Amino acid sequence: MAVAIAATVGFVSCKPKDADVKTALEEKVKTAPELAGVTVSDVKDGEVTLTGELKDAAAVAKAEELLKDVKGVKHITNSLTVAAQVAPIAPIIVSGDDALSKAVTDAVKDFAGVTANVKNSVVTLSGSIAKTSLPKLMMTLQALHPKKVENKLTIK
Repeated sequence: MAVAIAATVGFVSCKPKDADVKTALEEKVKTAPELAGVTVSDVKDGEVTLTGELKDAAAVAKAEELLKDVKGVKHITNSLTVAAQVAPIAPIIVSGDDALSKAVTDAVKDFAGVTANVKNSVVTLSGSIAKTSLPKLMMTLQALHPKKVENKLTIK
């Protein structure tokens, strides 16, 4: 009987304590960069629960693989999640001509018979305009700060 008790006590005392298993798991998580984001939430009777968020499904599977060999781990409940993937937004490139073209189109609409073209920040005017309206049009266009205004208008 004494031998049976001694064997049982010896067997039970060799079994790692849950706190020791959790400490060993947490140390492994700290030292492995690929486990950044993993939390050892619970260890009870060798049953381990992992939580946290990793970059992809492969990282989630790898985390479980790396931790299952820790002494005292019987089973891992993997509650890790994959971080939401956000697609990068392509930058919108607006050339100076786009904004200038819009502003020039808006300025010219009040002058019947006048058309304008913008290229490389140079405004080229064509069509016809009354002599009295020309100064107002030119001041309006100069206020938009183009490189140059080429006047090819016919003056009436």
